[in-house]
Amino acid sequence: MILVNTDFVSGKELETLGLVKGSTIQSKNIGKDILQGFKSIVGGELRAYNDMMNEARALATKRMVEEAEALGADAVVNIRYASSAIMQNAAEVIAYGTAAKLR
Repeated sequence: MILVNTDFVSGKELETLGLVKGSTIQSKNIGKDILQGFKSIVGGELRAYNDMMNEARALATKRMVEEAEALGADAVVNIRYASSAIMQNAAEVIAYGTAAKLR
């Protein structure tokens, strides 16, 4: 599966199959939330939340690819990511793009 954030794959003609997406909602446990709260007082990278968002993007991408494979796609083009807060200390991540068949 070819994944790109452009609307083309170099040297290939595409037949678009439709929009595909994958999403997840993630949160950290209460212990991590408390530790990250203390970290926000002194500043610096909130590694637990960074890790959480990386895991969420990977899972959302995996789900998007599975949806594209179900359509018979060889590629997903024009991939985008978005995130939003669902509730305190929980975030939704969505990956979306256009499934395409290579010719």
